[in-house]
Amino acid sequence: MAESRDYDVIIVGAGFAGMYMLHRLCNLGLTVRALEAGDDVGGTWYWNRYPGARCDVPSMEYSYSFSPELEQEWTWTEVMAAQPEILAYANHVADRFDLRRDIQFNTRVSSVYYGDDKQWTISTDTGHRFHTRYCIMATGCLSMPNTPDVEGAGDFGGPVYHTGQWPHKGVDFSDTSVGIIGTGSSGVQAIPVIAEQAKHLTVFQRTPNYTMPADNKPMTAEFIEKVKADYASIRQQQRESEFGIIGYGFGFGGNTRTPPTALIMDTTEDERHAAVLEHGFGAIHQYVDVGLNLEANELACGMYRKHIDQIIEDPQTAEGLMPRGYPIGCKRPVIDTQYYEAYNRDNVTLVDLRRGGIERITAKGIQTQQGDYEFDALIYATGFDAMTGALLNMDIRGRDGVTLSDYWEAGPRTYLGLQVHGFPNLFTITGPGSPSVRSNMMTSIEQHVDWIADCITYMDSHQLRAIEATERAEKDWIKHVYETAQGSMLTAPSCNSWYLGANIPGKPRIFMPYIGGLGNYRKQCDDIAENDYTGFNLTA
Repeated sequence: MAESRDYDVIIVGAGFAGMYMLHRLCNLGLTVRALEAGDDVGGTWYWNRYPGARCDVPSMEYSYSFSPELEQEWTWTEVMAAQPEILAYANHVADRFDLRRDIQFNTRVSSVYYGDDKQWTISTDTGHRFHTRYCIMATGCLSMPNTPDVEGAGDFGGPVYHTGQWPHKGVDFSDTSVGIIGTGSSGVQAIPVIAEQAKHLTVFQRTPNYTMPADNKPMTAEFIEKVKADYASIRQQQRESEFGIIGYGFGFGGNTRTPPTALIMDTTEDERHAAVLEHGFGAIHQYVDVGLNLEANELACGMYRKHIDQIIEDPQTAEGLMPRGYPIGCKRPVIDTQYYEAYNRDNVTLVDLRRGGIERITAKGIQTQQGDYEFDALIYATGFDAMTGALLNMDIRGRDGVTLSDYWEAGPRTYLGLQVHGFPNLFTITGPGSPSVRSNMMTSIEQHVDWIADCITYMDSHQLRAIEATERAEKDWIKHVYETAQGSMLTAPSCNSWYLGANIPGKPRIFMPYIGGLGNYRKQCDDIAENDYTGFNLTA
């Protein structure tokens, strides 16, 4: 066992959250070390290198705001940046602010224990141990890949890939037949790109998704110049907005910047059909009641299915791609580039698992209740154990040896998504109970990092040693998170999303992100801090 080392703060993770947290704390003069499992910075954009990987937030807004100089010197090329460009940005930030000197790479945290000395002890797979006053989890909300437990998974004779752990050198699928499981966001992005290269692509789909065209495009020099000149105003609008996104200068995801005002319940079938013919999938965004009323939502779903029928040439494939049985808006919005058009290719086959599921994986492919399918390479596009997976993958033990996994047995409990009762001086950046995945992650990351840095400054200036969420504040906050989500499509009985943990067998069904609006949430956090951290117990 290597000799333990003492720090003021240990940060777990060196994605965008960990990098900014490191920058802020080092500037406060604290001794800080970030521990990162990968061999470089980037977080989710380091691991997710699958074909077609792209951000679904406008790149001019999916970027740091803490440095005006950084804003001016970096120039994005597309409205929505692809993974290589985002990773290049992360590397540029690490270089510009000399962050790597305080990051220990190729180091995975295995345990985090709170001791009688009121210090955290962090142990790693490299044998290194660290003692620290504060431990900050910057582990990301979508960082623990989910691979379903399918019988015979180890029997497949060809290469197996997961979109969340893609080979850094890429994969050449030329002259290769490929099978891919999953049509969530990763699958929707990867399928059109792989289809262009593979000899044949077989898509195994459990649940059809609602996805909107990204309408992505290169950005003009004139537009970039305009944004950079107006960045201060844009950033303030982002911070005060509902999702941390304002879509400056254009619509995205088939949406427009104009709030909907019409009621779909007031329309006739002919009017809805005409709207689809004119606006395609974007027609749905005209109606304000789609997200408020299940009957109205089903009319919008009918419009969506109608447009699929217009795009897809084969009637059986069209029917297989039509979502049914759950509302639009219950899952994270997915945007795509030529996703449905890919199914009109001769080398793409859809296997709609609603007609008969997967029985087992064989040496040559997949056996389903509908028949056997053979291919050379297998891809899991099956997403993540979202929001809690990375945290529960570590052995985290708080006061009196209570494990986080036991404390969260019935679902995650936090105060503001920032702290957990019984785990003093442990912070979670964009943890469950915060806007996190229901917002622009960059905006939410910066808000949490700034709040934590200000909190530590307050603690030091008042000679305080420990801060911990009270049990009452935590209970009241989780109740508020739950009540805020009630009545929305996100918690509809027919909704089975990863927001609810429904993609992980045995995971408690509880709605994890806060949907009360990022601007509103920020104000609540600021008010709590200004009132000497209401809901937290601070001790000397």
